[in-house]
Amino acid sequence: MKMRKDMRSAMRTDKPLVTDLLSAAFDDNLSVNYSVRQDDKRKQRIRALMDYSFEVCYRFGKVWLSEDRKACVLLLYPHQKKTDLKAIWLDLILIVKAIGLGGIKKAVDREAKIKSKQPNEPIVYLWFIGVAPLYQHQGTGSRLLKQVIAAAKLQNLPVFLETSTERNLPWYKRYGFNEYDSLELGYTLHFLKYEHIK
Repeated sequence: MKMRKDMRSAMRTDKPLVTDLLSAAFDDNLSVNYSVRQDDKRKQRIRALMDYSFEVCYRFGKVWLSEDRKACVLLLYPHQKKTDLKAIWLDLILIVKAIGLGGIKKAVDREAKIKSKQPNEPIVYLWFIGVAPLYQHQGTGSRLLKQVIAAAKLQNLPVFLETSTERNLPWYKRYGFNEYDSLELGYTLHFLKYEHIK
């Protein structure tokens, strides 16, 4: 799939940059902080979560990086995801480095609740869209979101996401996303979808 000039497919060598960028962009995110163990290694645990997310999307989706290297998108195609030795290994690393053994049940319960609200059909799952904090509110995220929508249209797939950031709801809605559900986890997780008009 051909990308517009301001976004390109990330390479494996871009992983440290993507991990740094997303860790900074999601440092205070309620959903991310709910997922990782809250201790003196919290920042490293967020990095481990972003590292994991990069790996999963690199294998079973797309990782896009803006040409200026200040923003990125992690897309997952859940219908293409497979459980193999590499996937199991990544899950184990996530548990050890991000969630902690004591957080396994909470993480499994959260994932089951989220999956129950997603359709059991091919979709584009917008896992993360992040802009480096110093470059936010300059239109980069909007350009990337439009490209996610355009790419999903080419594949004739709906786009699904969830967000715990209330201030982002009007932004997503401006681009045609509709909130279809929510989940209370000590914070509100909003579920949104973008469906193409056929």
